[in-house]
Amino acid sequence: MGIKIYNPTTPGRRNASVNDYSEITDKRRRPVKALLEPKPKTGGRNHHGKITSWWRGGGHKKLYRLVDFKRRVDNVRGTVVAIEYDPNRSCHIALVEYPEKLPYSNTNLSYILAPQGLKAGDWVESGPNAEPKVGNCLPLKNIPVGMDVHNVEMIAGQGGKLVRAAGASARLVAREGDWATLLLPSGEMRQVRVECRATIGVLGNADHQNVRVGKAGKTRHMGRRPHNRGTSMNPIAHPLGGGEGRSGGGRHPVSPWGKLAKGGKTRSPNKASNKRILRRRRSVRYGVQVIKKK
Repeated sequence: MGIKIYNPTTPGRRNASVNDYSEITDKRRRPVKALLEPKPKTGGRNHHGKITSWWRGGGHKKLYRLVDFKRRVDNVRGTVVAIEYDPNRSCHIALVEYPEKLPYSNTNLSYILAPQGLKAGDWVESGPNAEPKVGNCLPLKNIPVGMDVHNVEMIAGQGGKLVRAAGASARLVAREGDWATLLLPSGEMRQVRVECRATIGVLGNADHQNVRVGKAGKTRHMGRRPHNRGTSMNPIAHPLGGGEGRSGGGRHPVSPWGKLAKGGKTRSPNKASNKRILRRRRSVRYGVQVIKKK
């Protein structure tokens, strides 16, 4: 795992770096066809054709890998066949082979998120009786306090929802009664039911955040279109638009719909899980780190 820098033969190469993918078992290996699904492009449009997510479109064609976030094959050891690249997420995925055909699939193969230290030939297991080792998935009530976990469920049986990005991990800091307390990568501290499952370890490909894109064309390959500023638009298209020359907008930075863009609240106050947040995540407002209090 590391970053590769080329000789500055062109302006794009001078400012770019790439992942060396040293964790990948075989770079020429094709993904398992039975675990692939087509991934249609939307270009940021909804079913009415209206843009709901701006600056999206184009990009390389992708196939979606069916990743097992639930890990419900209990008390059966699976062997890691390979660590593979997944274009749909920042972390790598591991191909696991089980001795028998899985109940929810037509094959005995499955993809899981690949933590650091997991390599081909290792075995993984899930269930309440599983050993708390890297790659194993078990309920929070059976995980020792202080361990790093990822792919954490918010509702038991729903599948992992939290901590799924490259290099990310949450720490189990306490457990009391029916609730376990987790320290998330964002700095948020929240409670989750002890029946919820989590996978042991820190997710791999931690150097993903250190890769420099280097040129605009690579961003287009990733499906991101140019992002133009609100002050460069017409007044009918954005609250900051209009004016003679390069104007400053005349007001605090806002979204196209007039909501404050820096420091404004984006989380719904009616979320059911709000009451289980013990400490809010860190937020950055106008370049200054702010610690939100409950």
